[in-house]
Amino acid sequence: MSRVSAKHDEEASARAAAATADTGAPTIFDKIIAKEIPSSIVYEDEKVLAFRDINPQAPVHVLVIPKLRDGLTDLGKAEERHRDILGELLYAAKIVAEKEGILDGFRVVINSGPTACQSVYHLHLHVLGGRQMKWPPG
Repeated sequence: MSRVSAKHDEEASARAAAATADTGAPTIFDKIIAKEIPSSIVYEDEKVLAFRDINPQAPVHVLVIPKLRDGLTDLGKAEERHRDILGELLYAAKIVAEKEGILDGFRVVINSGPTACQSVYHLHLHVLGGRQMKWPPG
């Protein structure tokens, strides 16, 4: 019963987050970038920030985000002008995997939209590793 309830809560949270996705209000990630909320930073450069997820789904679970949201609330909103930052995010995921010692096997996940249970509308990559990944993933 608790598993069903947790799934429902996750889906309800995703729907609620989607309802306010394009308001321009600061997200929790904007607050982490501004150092208003503490995080465990794994990697940072001028365009990208990577930090440990507070609810890890694997021994290594790091979120990689662009420092400037620029309308990129989810992957489905990507435009031509976002091509460079999308590449920066993927390269940062590789750097995170290297720093975390999981280059031999890791997964990068992007949840896009409420059906994928996206809960924060600031594009972010999940870098997961440190255990055997299963297929299918969802």
